[in-house]
Amino acid sequence: MEAQQDATRRALVLCAVCMAGLILPLEYTGPAMALSAIGDDLGGSSLALAWVVNAFALSFGSAIMAAGTLADLYGRKRLFCWGIGSFTLLSVVVSCAPNVVFLDLIRGLQGIAAALTMAGGSATLAQEYQGHARTRAFGLLGTAFGLGLAFGPVVSGMLVECFNWRAIFLLGAAFGALAWWLAAPRMVESRDPDARHLDWAGVLSFTAMLVLLTFAIMHVPAAGWRSLTVMGLLAAAVLMLALFIGIERRQARPMLDLSLFADKRFVGVQLLPIATALSFIVLLILLPLRLVGVEQLSAGQAGLMMMGLSLPMLLVPFLAALMARHIASANLCFAGLLLAGIGLLWLARIEVGADWLALCLPLLLIGIGSAMPWGLMDDLSIKVVSVERAGMATGIFTTMRACGEAICVAAALAVLNSLLQQPLDAVLAEGSAKAVAGELATGSFAAAQANAHPLSGPALMGFYGNAFATLTYGLAALTLAAAVVSRWALREPVAPCPAPAAPRAPR
Repeated sequence: MEAQQDATRRALVLCAVCMAGLILPLEYTGPAMALSAIGDDLGGSSLALAWVVNAFALSFGSAIMAAGTLADLYGRKRLFCWGIGSFTLLSVVVSCAPNVVFLDLIRGLQGIAAALTMAGGSATLAQEYQGHARTRAFGLLGTAFGLGLAFGPVVSGMLVECFNWRAIFLLGAAFGALAWWLAAPRMVESRDPDARHLDWAGVLSFTAMLVLLTFAIMHVPAAGWRSLTVMGLLAAAVLMLALFIGIERRQARPMLDLSLFADKRFVGVQLLPIATALSFIVLLILLPLRLVGVEQLSAGQAGLMMMGLSLPMLLVPFLAALMARHIASANLCFAGLLLAGIGLLWLARIEVGADWLALCLPLLLIGIGSAMPWGLMDDLSIKVVSVERAGMATGIFTTMRACGEAICVAAALAVLNSLLQQPLDAVLAEGSAKAVAGELATGSFAAAQANAHPLSGPALMGFYGNAFATLTYGLAALTLAAAVVSRWALREPVAPCPAPAAPRAPR
């Protein structure tokens, strides 16, 4: 009886952590579907609207390393409950945002709460389950996280269509409250007795580096690469990175063991989440802006159009894990990224305003290709290092994944903005061109059209289509390059052929 009660308790804890793993990424990708509605309701510049997405991703990536240390130091249950509780309250607050700047600030706090939640939840599962049961538990958590990312735009589109954009955040509050209710009375507290105090110098220098780099990327469209502002921000980001490396090299127990990057295979694994960010995450953010903001589809219609990209995440990671028993994981990842790259090349040729079938087929190919490495990357990040360094390898991989997604999304928005501004400069005044490019990039087509006189709506769509196609070709090239380099780095070392035995001397 006692064993059955404990099994039930652990199952409910797993359910709570997976529920958090589902809603947290959904709250990251989902608001992209609502940016147009948020802009219409609250106003705000294109830069401020871009931060609705970037603030969450950036703060999550910055805080995830520190959150792991805090979980070991102060308790895994405590951190999970504080994290999901804060996330729930902040979701209610952000649903009442009176302006975009307030919304951006609360979104940044949401990202920190999400990092605390995931660090505490993952560490708790590692304590609750052992052996194959732990593998299955983390497999379910990874599936929930992937589904949250993939179906965020779909669910958000339906909520915006039926209610309004504020419902997206209220959904996060409802799921967060349910996860807290399940976890709080059932989780068992645990700590690492050997944990040391938080490396504040490392946390602050790493966070400063990410913030400075993201600000530099986002200011490129308005100021240009050669401007003093951008060059100064980039120089400061490099300085913070050098400072962070120096700090970590002096730590007895660093947050990031940088010596792991001397291993070529470990570096190859880190390229995989960068590739999926380029081929999959960027589209989860940019496509809703195109479908809703530029093509003027309803949020519900756009959500349905995104199903081709999202649906493979339901099944393909599981199938890839089964195939990995017979085919090397590195080969499966390579094949998947090749498919995603081909899908991106196909998508680049689809004109703005094309029918749903023309768009869904390349999206389906991209979704299948990106989903293949999705369930294999975490396991590969551990397999390429020794058992003693598995925990550190997981921490670095999670950080690279979160930060890579944040930077890729920010860079893609900035590049799209720049690609739009270049041709608009030739037909509009300089100030107008910058404003119109920013509005188009964030899906505010009505505002762009109002500021683009004498250009017509079809002409603006033509500019947007050319810029989106060029960006997509670039994403395809980078995805294929990451696939090739990663496969080269992950190749198994060839065992030397045994030397032929020396002939025996005749007796």
